[in-house]
Amino acid sequence: MKLVKKHGMKAAILGTAATALIVTASIGGQAPEQANAATKQTKNVILFVGDGMGMAQRDAIRLATVGEKGSLAMDSMPYAGLIHTSSTVPVTDSAASATAYASGVKTYNGAIGMDADKKSVKTIMEYAKDAGKSTGVVTTSQVTDATGAAFGAHVEDRSKQSDIALQFLTQSKIDVILGGGEDFWYPAGTPGKFQDQPAEDPSEKSKGTQGNLVDKAKKLGYSFVSSKSELQKAKGGKLLGLFANEEMFQQRAEGEGDIYNPVVSLPEMTKKAIETLSANKKGFFLMVEEEGTDEFAHHNNAKMTIKSGQELDKSVQVAKDFAKKNPDTLVLVLADHETGGFSIEEVNADDESGDGISKEDGPFAIANSKLNFVVDWTTSGHTAVDIPITAMGQNAELFTGIYENTQVLDKLAQALGFKIKK
Repeated sequence: MKLVKKHGMKAAILGTAATALIVTASIGGQAPEQANAATKQTKNVILFVGDGMGMAQRDAIRLATVGEKGSLAMDSMPYAGLIHTSSTVPVTDSAASATAYASGVKTYNGAIGMDADKKSVKTIMEYAKDAGKSTGVVTTSQVTDATGAAFGAHVEDRSKQSDIALQFLTQSKIDVILGGGEDFWYPAGTPGKFQDQPAEDPSEKSKGTQGNLVDKAKKLGYSFVSSKSELQKAKGGKLLGLFANEEMFQQRAEGEGDIYNPVVSLPEMTKKAIETLSANKKGFFLMVEEEGTDEFAHHNNAKMTIKSGQELDKSVQVAKDFAKKNPDTLVLVLADHETGGFSIEEVNADDESGDGISKEDGPFAIANSKLNFVVDWTTSGHTAVDIPITAMGQNAELFTGIYENTQVLDKLAQALGFKIKK
């Protein structure tokens, strides 16, 4: 078996079922059929972000889950493309990337809903809210971490997570907020449902700067939940669920106590969010993020990167099941950037890797076969390689081609029938 070699991420996409759609779409980002696209407006959008998940990560998840001949839910979609990920510098962070997706501008790393001149830029979720749609953020990270924040807040520095939480409630008025990060919703000295300074990470404790925002959310009509059973029972159109002090997992180097066992799984949160938001007859916009694919990659932990990617794929299947029953729904899967310089290699005892950051990880079994593969890392940070996007549903054909991350907003706006002011 010939496996993808180091730095082969862009080439790897040629192995997907959507190859023809990528290679025939024009380099400028518009496939020939797009001139007549978006004749029917999209009602619902479900946008998945596999944080840090490049093409090689997707291939590793596929090989470990369904094997060479199988297809992940995120890959078995009829349309695909490639996205350039730069911010105002070649290598982006999650904040600038999510701001590009949500607001269509290139900005500095760390910016949330701000352009390069630190001026607020309206987000696609805010446009959706203006159109009468419901909105939601679901993540295994803190709900106020960079990716989710950029769809519903405007701050100069991504670290201002309590400010972001307050804006979620009082400005963008996001209807469904599910994930981790309760520490930023309670002031210092006021523990939430999860104890301060837990044994698995004593650094985690309440540190909010805007008062008790959980109480504020309740007064604003949100149902508040902190467990799986509470989430299942929750009713109503406004829902806040906080299921961890910070991220919904603990990330460490492989073999040093890494944990991925969220109180509520990403597929369960996704399902509840869709059920809640779809009650709005005007439609909804939902952003779902898997953070583990980034955090574990930062720690060069391929085993847990793959595991969190498998949970993302289960969540995508939940959305696809909904979209099949509601064909006016658009489902997208992309990433903000790639993390780790991740590559897939054959098992080879003579390989030169093994010293420093460039080390082999594995071997990992290829599902439905007797073969294995190993992962090689080149960095603990982000890289500037293009990332894949796959799409299905109403107006999914808009997302073929090779284009800048800022064009995702333009394509979303065209699909939804929104007029964007820049």
